[in-house]
Amino acid sequence: MLDFTSFNWEALLLGAGVITAQIIGILIAFAVVRTIGKKLIDRSFDKLIGKGDITRGRALTLRALSENVFSYALIFILVATLFSIFGLSVASLIAGAGIVGLAIGFGAQGLVSDVVTGFFLLLEKQIDVNDYVTVGTIGGIVESVGLRTTQIRSFDGTLNYIPNRDITTVSNHSRGNMQALVDIGVSYDDNVDEAIAVMQTACENMVMEEGIIVEGPNVIGVQALGTSDVTLRIIAKAKNGEQWAVERELRKTIKEALDANGIEIPFPHQVIIHKNLEMAKR
Repeated sequence: MLDFTSFNWEALLLGAGVITAQIIGILIAFAVVRTIGKKLIDRSFDKLIGKGDITRGRALTLRALSENVFSYALIFILVATLFSIFGLSVASLIAGAGIVGLAIGFGAQGLVSDVVTGFFLLLEKQIDVNDYVTVGTIGGIVESVGLRTTQIRSFDGTLNYIPNRDITTVSNHSRGNMQALVDIGVSYDDNVDEAIAVMQTACENMVMEEGIIVEGPNVIGVQALGTSDVTLRIIAKAKNGEQWAVERELRKTIKEALDANGIEIPFPHQVIIHKNLEMAKR
């Protein structure tokens, strides 16, 4: 039989209180250091952006990665400190982490592949936050680039989480100027040279915010001969991400110019013959 009266309850409760106070203090310190560290990281990258030493997209990408690494390091330090409070060896923690890491290496090869691919995506600067990219069949704006997954927001609002190991080919549409391309059909009955002249004049008179259009727009000529129209192509080079706005404005401006000059933009016609009327004629 255990004699509970022989226990030094006062010393036991005092020891438990001290350990509890230490744990609470460490958790508070962890939260404070984590908050301060993230603010310092944010300020550092904001300064880099302000000086022009790094692009905004690259800064956002590296800032998120730095915050993740900082958080993981703090968590390891927190766990090691808790081990020491309970009298456990930190060396055993490191050894255990090594064994767990080895098990993960054999059992989760996909995860390792994600991390390795993510590392090279960041190292080679293939994509950055806010870039417009196409990965496989998914296109959209990059919201996050991590060591395990990359997040791409499609234009319909869908957020796609793509494991980095599945990123084999990346088409980055945010590096350099982009081409704005518009095809306009005119009637076979209209004079093609006149239509080209009208469209070119409209392009030259088109007004957009300064710096959006880098080159052109120019009417390059007949692109195709359709069943009911002659297709004329207009191209321009636009600032990255503004090509869709330029295309929309081109369509509007050219439509107004063609209407003002009496040049028809043909559309499909359907001829419907009423069956009863045809039978009556017979």
